[in-house]
Amino acid sequence: MPDVLQERNGVAVLVCDPDGPVLATTEAALDLIGAAGFGGAELVAVPAARLDPSFFSLGTRFAGEIMQKFVNYRLRLAVVGDISAHLAASGALRALVAESNRHGQVWFVPDLAALDARLAAST
Repeated sequence: MPDVLQERNGVAVLVCDPDGPVLATTEAALDLIGAAGFGGAELVAVPAARLDPSFFSLGTRFAGEIMQKFVNYRLRLAVVGDISAHLAASGALRALVAESNRHGQVWFVPDLAALDARLAAST
């Protein structure tokens, strides 16, 4: 399945293909942001499996760089999928996820149903 633009609870969401290329560079993230903006998306739902493992190792600063790109381009980001192994390994990541989920710019959700619930609650 290719990345597809969907309306989910009144929000234009670019739902990324779980089998698509791994986002391993800021340039790859910018390409995704460009595709989302071109399609009119307000939010990009990226499967956790598509994020390079360095995203979940906060010492690399890769997560911060990616998240900041989305903020700069005024696009929301949802990381969709099970990241429990990463959370178990890092208190800093647990804190980042908890703080991000308190706000509306970047969310970490277990699946698209949870994303839909968050969108419904925020509209």
